[in-house]
Amino acid sequence: MSDTRISVAVHATDPLSRAGVISHLRHEPTVELVDRATDGSSPAPPGTPTAAAQERVAVMLVDRLDDPAGSELRRLARSTEQRVVLIASELREPELLAVVEYGVRAILWRHQATPQKLLRAVHSAARGEGELPPDLINRLMTQLGRLRLSALDGTPSAAGALVPTLGMAPREVDVVRLIAEGLDTKQISEKLAYSERTVKNVLHALMTRLQLQNRAHAVAYALREGYI
Repeated sequence: MSDTRISVAVHATDPLSRAGVISHLRHEPTVELVDRATDGSSPAPPGTPTAAAQERVAVMLVDRLDDPAGSELRRLARSTEQRVVLIASELREPELLAVVEYGVRAILWRHQATPQKLLRAVHSAARGEGELPPDLINRLMTQLGRLRLSALDGTPSAAGALVPTLGMAPREVDVVRLIAEGLDTKQISEKLAYSERTVKNVLHALMTRLQLQNRAHAVAYALREGYI
């Protein structure tokens, strides 16, 4: 990593927070800040360097993982060209499972995100490694343990009802919930920032795995099992 500058695009829910992250990374010799336009997002403010580097990392800063932030996070995490570092003020239990399912490489609490920790998270993500705060690791292990016990005794847990990971993955729940609302494939792809092919693949995998006959059957299953 010492011979390669890491290409970093910074995303945030407000310009001031984004400027703060950029100020922490701007003078790091191993980091090359890039315009967000190079990864399909909105342009960076004037003066932000644009460059190509061998490794790509997206840093996303949010207070809470609401619907707009979740959609943006899914879009960033799905990219095969970059890895994601998430800086958050808080993550609720179902959001934590969703973030892990999306493939986010590193998570930092906003109040703990010193320049040194931020740089370490960027390097870890660029290497394809994961990094979580110790309290998040404990929460995740506890939540997964509850889900496993629920699967063994057949009792749905609260966490499983919100973002189930046993019968249906979070992205499958997202798609089926929108089908239940009457959206078609094109509308679902626009709502979730997926390609239409991805939406079809998610549905095909779900229906094949659970032996569901059609979309209506998928909606009925999700309703019956408490997923939506």
